[in-house]
Amino acid sequence: MKPAIHTIDLRNTNSVWCGVLAETLVRCGVKHAVISPGSRSAPLTFALAAHPDLEAIPVLDERSAGFFALGLAKQHHVPVALVCTSGTAAANFLPAVVEAREGGVPLLVLTADRPPEMRDCQSGQTIDQQKLYGAYVNFAHEVAVPEPMLAMLRYLRQTVAHAVGRCRQPAGPVHLNCPFRDPLPPVADGRTAALRGKLGADFFAGLAPAPGFAGSGLPADFPAATRGLIVTGPAEPADPARYAVAVELLAAKTGWPVLADSLSPLRGFTAPGQPFVVNYDVLARNERWLRTMRPEFVLVLGGWPISKPLRAWLGTLDVPCWLVSESPRNTDALHVRTRWVQTPVERLAGAWPHQPADGVYTAAWTGADDRVNLALERQLDGVKWMFEGKVAWLLSRRLPAGTPLFVANSMPVRDLEYFWQANTAGCPVHFNRGANGIDGTLSTALGVAHGSTPPAVLLTGDLALLHDANGFLSVPKFRGSLTIVLINNEGGGIFQHLPVAAFNPPFEEFFATPQQVDFARLAAAYGVGYVRVRNLAHLTTLISRLPKRGVRVLEVRTDRKRDAAFRKELLNGLAGM
Repeated sequence: MKPAIHTIDLRNTNSVWCGVLAETLVRCGVKHAVISPGSRSAPLTFALAAHPDLEAIPVLDERSAGFFALGLAKQHHVPVALVCTSGTAAANFLPAVVEAREGGVPLLVLTADRPPEMRDCQSGQTIDQQKLYGAYVNFAHEVAVPEPMLAMLRYLRQTVAHAVGRCRQPAGPVHLNCPFRDPLPPVADGRTAALRGKLGADFFAGLAPAPGFAGSGLPADFPAATRGLIVTGPAEPADPARYAVAVELLAAKTGWPVLADSLSPLRGFTAPGQPFVVNYDVLARNERWLRTMRPEFVLVLGGWPISKPLRAWLGTLDVPCWLVSESPRNTDALHVRTRWVQTPVERLAGAWPHQPADGVYTAAWTGADDRVNLALERQLDGVKWMFEGKVAWLLSRRLPAGTPLFVANSMPVRDLEYFWQANTAGCPVHFNRGANGIDGTLSTALGVAHGSTPPAVLLTGDLALLHDANGFLSVPKFRGSLTIVLINNEGGGIFQHLPVAAFNPPFEEFFATPQQVDFARLAAAYGVGYVRVRNLAHLTTLISRLPKRGVRVLEVRTDRKRDAAFRKELLNGLAGM
């Protein structure tokens, strides 16, 4: 049985053109379109908003719109269409395009444009949009000016289908620049009568989502090292539980310990008895201990972890390394003796042979991890003030099962690395670690949470939230629940840990950049709920039961300088055990 087709609007050339574009997107598996307002993009907006199988979401600010679309793509692992008008509107998509490129997120950017005869002549709201995003997109194409001809509509159909495919393999952004002549709204122009009856189901037959990447051939020479080390970097797989099971299988076949990054599914999908090590950042600070733990081989899944001490140690080992990734891009920032293996982790685990391992070596890693974990728990149990690190620790212990968590960059993601404990709650963790910026933090989290059944949580600092305060403009159209755990330390806490902190002035004004925003009033201005967290017990209660709908801010006020000093003392003390 052929799938039903949405009726193409034949009122004018632009409506037919964009109707074919919208239907092609749907046939290729696209389900969401994030649209910023504008005149030149009107034909796209009318067609996408009218299609019953597309959810069209209006977002005023283009930068926020880009990151909202990014969050949707992270949640669904399907390309999301992103639409804007001509001019600088398109330039505001660049930060999200960069993150999509670096993070491997499928995003189809449709920028409306003036036709060629209206360019380079001081026509309003017109800039050079061809290849606007440069090397940050997988594919860029200047779409032809719409014509009501069957041959041209076939060209459009195949070009759009190709663009969606290029979003998927490898996952990343694609740019289609779409010029339109007047009339832009769907008013009759008398040019489309010959197309009647020719744009039915047969015209769109054969369009389907591109198949998932199956990986290239696996190496035949699997390493026979007895002292191997598996390192799992940040990953957002479509099925995190399945990913964790695959890594468990790898661990069982090799007998090697697994260092589990906080942004890997392993921290939240840990089956009891697995050789997963989560406190390796602390262990990597003990140079004397590391000298006895040199592996013969390193297997990296996805990419290198966040931990700076661990990366520094791994970079000095000079041992053979396999870096396993589905992406063809180079992700070896350490430039070690790396062999790139392009394949899914699940396929690698299935093919890996059973082999003997040095059980003493693995036990040394897991035993040391257990000791640090017990000591850390004792230390944090004694912390009664609003310590930023304890907030991350409490989230790992108290969030309801299955809660999606989005974590902001800078200090929150590092506190997750230090303090997020292994658990079986099955909370998927999302992040923007492609370019590691704070742009679009709120908007991405809203996209991750939009339409999601389990209520979601955003862990963010004050500057990251303020940097994307316009993201709150999306709240009236938001469907779902997002609780924002706001660490307000009145500035950039990450800089307290960097050498520049010793130079004041100008440290406080130009690096810490203290702010004095009243977040209760900010939330009220956008119609968002707000709670001032009184203490850690109050926070525990608030995060243990999340609301079913709406957006709220839980403000946790902390002392930036005190927390930085305590964090350093705590981690260095644990490393010296």
